[in-house]
Amino acid sequence: MTDPNWLDEREQRAWRGFLAVNAAVRGRIARQLQQETGLSSADYAVLVSLSEAPGGRLRVFQLRVAADWEKTRLTHQITRMTSRGLVVREPCPDDPRGAFVTLTEAGWEAITAAAPLHVAHVRRWFFDALDPRHVEALLDLNDTVLAHLREADRTDGAACPPCDVPPSCDDVLP
Repeated sequence: MTDPNWLDEREQRAWRGFLAVNAAVRGRIARQLQQETGLSSADYAVLVSLSEAPGGRLRVFQLRVAADWEKTRLTHQITRMTSRGLVVREPCPDDPRGAFVTLTEAGWEAITAAAPLHVAHVRRWFFDALDPRHVEALLDLNDTVLAHLREADRTDGAACPPCDVPPSCDDVLP
């Protein structure tokens, strides 16, 4: 067994700093959004994905890919949101076992009220600390790391777990 290729001090600071910034900013935004709207960060993520979809509707599979969640986590989240009237499950006409998730009027109202608050918090707690150079560097960093991950998936023959499911009405209603 070979020795691990440990991070040097600078790499360690960069990595841990990245994790700390991510957790601190996301946590602060989530707490404030919860206080102001009653929506959890998971609620908000689902509502955003649905609000950006045509007709406020996505197949469960598409929502899983957008949220990057396990099927059970999404199922529980959709169950909670359904009980609060934010979304509804609808059967897929092409596959009686399949399901769509659709925003309700209450869901549209919730995301319409929450989005301006969310963007204000993102701006306050993240972008207000950055100048245009930082934003450009962040864009470059994001593009570089994501391209690296895509290339690794391609060359390793790995497919992202939810992406290797055929695009049909593929998720069974719970």
